[in-house]
Amino acid sequence: MKPRRPAKSANPRPGASRPGKPRRSPPPTPAPSAERSYGPADDADEDFDDFEVREEDLYSLGVLRTPRSEQHLIDFWKPQPLASALCCTVGRAQFAAHLAQANPESRVVCNVLDLYAAEESRDYHRASAPNLEVTCETDLPAGEFDLTAVPITRNGEAELNREWLQQAHMRLKVGGTLLASSDNYKDTWLRDQLQLLFKHVERHSRRGGVVYEARKTAQLKRERDFESDFAFRDQGRLVKAISRPGVFSHRKLDLGARALLEVMEVREGDRFLDIGCGSGAVGLAAALRQPGVEVEGIDSNCRAIAALRKGAELNGLTTVTARLEAAGKIDSPASFDVAVGNPPYYSQYKIANLFVMAAHAALKPGGRVYMVSKQADWFLARMSQLFQGVEAVPAREYMVVRGTKAK
Repeated sequence: MKPRRPAKSANPRPGASRPGKPRRSPPPTPAPSAERSYGPADDADEDFDDFEVREEDLYSLGVLRTPRSEQHLIDFWKPQPLASALCCTVGRAQFAAHLAQANPESRVVCNVLDLYAAEESRDYHRASAPNLEVTCETDLPAGEFDLTAVPITRNGEAELNREWLQQAHMRLKVGGTLLASSDNYKDTWLRDQLQLLFKHVERHSRRGGVVYEARKTAQLKRERDFESDFAFRDQGRLVKAISRPGVFSHRKLDLGARALLEVMEVREGDRFLDIGCGSGAVGLAAALRQPGVEVEGIDSNCRAIAALRKGAELNGLTTVTARLEAAGKIDSPASFDVAVGNPPYYSQYKIANLFVMAAHAALKPGGRVYMVSKQADWFLARMSQLFQGVEAVPAREYMVVRGTKAK
């Protein structure tokens, strides 16, 4: 529920994390077409100019563009018997759907960390690829597969891609094939990562990208653990948190979260809602500030939810809950005393509006809302329509916009 464009992230926010938008009926599935994508990389692709079109914005127009790295896989794949396949995606499971359509009797699985993206993928491909299974799990589903596929993008999150490649290798049968693609035709990063996992890696150049093919000959001797714990101080208390690749601000406390901590007020017995909780650092700190504070974190990223639950256990907290939520739905409206959020900056404030609306629905009369952003104008205007006493408070390099729900 809190996607943000990270410095190096393959997902909308590594974490990607946001309340999402209401599900809608899928339009007819168009034939795949070669289009742009954005993505980790060592070099820029001079042949293409960067521009930003969000997948969710295109979907709302009835269009599902295929990210270039997934299109490379679609173009490279030659029809052949296939019993099972496991894929990652940087779009909406386009390559996985292509495999499922070409092999209707096969088991094809695509894992997506973000629930909103997973639901859209299911909706879009349900009619054309009924044998496609779209999962939303913290790790690639267990099992042995004949084929695994990992598309990445030039500005993708390096650690997340390393973890997906490792897991894709581990899920392969011995003798199975891994396909990996990049939208960077000068790629060396992906090749180097694959050579750490496979004895032989074959490169297939594509226009504006590359596809790699590798065959598994043995199990990995050592599995790397990408989970990280970190600690920070809040009002003199040590707060411990857990994060994994794909969760916003992996391995550290985001400065926006620090700004929230400096401005927000938590009182004894408060019910506290962390919208787009990420690793849950803000909610964990809130739970430790005063006696009897109950915290709920919601996020559309399944790894964020798992991280918050582990963080609560690490801090010995029993009053912290976490819920996977892709549409900003509040289970118990008008029951929270405090609602906080660190919304993303893109999508013409559509996601930010979901954060604000979720806060308004969650708060009881007199409840307090805090939203952090580097640009306060939109929040001041929108929140003034819903809350009283709205003002922007500078903190760090951010502005925390706060207000109170009318009694």
